[in-house]
Amino acid sequence: MERSVDLNSDLGESVGALRMGESVGALRMGDDAAMLRLVTSANVACGFHAGDPSTMFGTCRTAAENGVRVGAHVSYRDLAGFGRRAMEMPAAELRDEVLDQLGTLVGIARAAGTTVRYVKPHGALYNRIVVDAAQAGAVVEAVAAFDPGLAILGLAESAVERAARSAGLRFVREAFVDRGYRPDGTLVPRGEPGAVLSDPDAIAERAVRMVAEGRVRAADGSDIAVAVDSLCVHGDTPGAVAMAEAVRRRLDAEGLRVEAFA
Repeated sequence: MERSVDLNSDLGESVGALRMGESVGALRMGDDAAMLRLVTSANVACGFHAGDPSTMFGTCRTAAENGVRVGAHVSYRDLAGFGRRAMEMPAAELRDEVLDQLGTLVGIARAAGTTVRYVKPHGALYNRIVVDAAQAGAVVEAVAAFDPGLAILGLAESAVERAARSAGLRFVREAFVDRGYRPDGTLVPRGEPGAVLSDPDAIAERAVRMVAEGRVRAADGSDIAVAVDSLCVHGDTPGAVAMAEAVRRRLDAEGLRVEAFA
C-alpha cells in the first residue's frame, strides 16, 4: 500500500498592518506565500501568540487559493513571549481561551473562503500538554465543545492524545523534521544544543526515514521510534522554504505521497 503523509507548517505569525505598501509597526515572520505552495496543511496563528485579523484573513485566503487545509494554531495568551513561556492557569480558563481563538479563526476563515479542519496547540502549550493531563483535558474539552469534527494535531503517546481519544476526537500524530528529539521522544528544548536543525538535505533524509521506517536519530545518537501522520516544518525557522522544498523533493523521489490528513 502506498504510504502518504501530511506536511504542515506554523504560519500567519506576522503582526502589524500594511498601509500603502509600508509596514507600520509590523513584525514579519517567514515567507508564508512560498510555504503555502509547498505544504498541505497550515497552522494559522489565532492572535494569542502571534498574528492579527488581517494576517489571519490573508493567510486563510492564500491557503484556500493553494488548496491547503487550515488549522487553528492555539496558544497561551503570550504575545510578548511568542507563546513559548510556560503558564499556570485554571483548566476552565485555558478551555475558554482556546474557545476564544477557535471562534475568531473560524469566522475569519469562512470569510476568506475556507474552513478550519483541525487544531494544533503552539509552543509552551504544545509541550505542556504532552505530559500535563489537566491542561491537555482543557484543550480537548474546548475542541469537543466547539466542534467534535475537528482533529487535534500533536505529539504521539502524549497526554493530549490520550485525552483526545478518550473524548472520541480524531488525533493526528505529528513529527518535526527541523527539531531535535530527546531519547524519550520529546523535543529538545529551544536554546539547548541540537534543538533546531538547519541542513535541508539532512532534514529531507530524516523526513523520509520518519515516514518510511518510523524511526529518527535522537540528539544523543540513539535511534528511537516515531509515529507520524503529519510532518512539520516551522515557518519561522531560518531557511524554512529551502527545507520544505527539500523535504517535498525527497518524499516524491521515494514515492511517498504528500497529502492533507483533514
